Amino acid sequence: MQFYIRRMTELFAVEILSWKYEAPYDFYNNDLCSDNIRELLNQTYYAVVNDNDQLIGFFCIGSAAQVPIGYEFGAYSDDHIDIGLGMKPELTGNGFGYTFLAYILQYINETYTDKTIRLTVAKFNHRAIHLYEKFGFKRKIEFKNNSTIFTTMLKE
Repeated sequence: MQFYIRRMTELFAVEILSWKYEAPYDFYNNDLCSDNIRELLNQTYYAVVNDNDQLIGFFCIGSAAQVPIGYEFGAYSDDHIDIGLGMKPELTGNGFGYTFLAYILQYINETYTDKTIRLTVAKFNHRAIHLYEKFGFKRKIEFKNNSTIFTTMLKE
């Protein structure tokens, strides 16, 4: 499957916010509301589509990829490129994650040369952590937001 990056549009944002993941990944479900649509349109979010221009997933860069309470724990004190990503629920767990992440990392490396890449993941998301570790990401700082523990991971 070939991937392409597109500007985030309102149509893509509405589709992403309508995605529903099964437990325990329902943690990543969002509300479809004007504030969330605005966030996806006004921050550094990008759509990832396939050959047929169908939405496969998305990624974001910068503060949009950070969990705000992480600042209190020093999780974002270093100057790194933060990324966040999400894949369409029907595609998760089917072996597409590796090529999806490889494509995003290639774009990040070409766009932001000589920068360490950081991502933040919920600690319960073993599937994602396993994938990130395949790409050489190392666990760094853990912090808690309400009942969820997050881990930052770095790829140097």
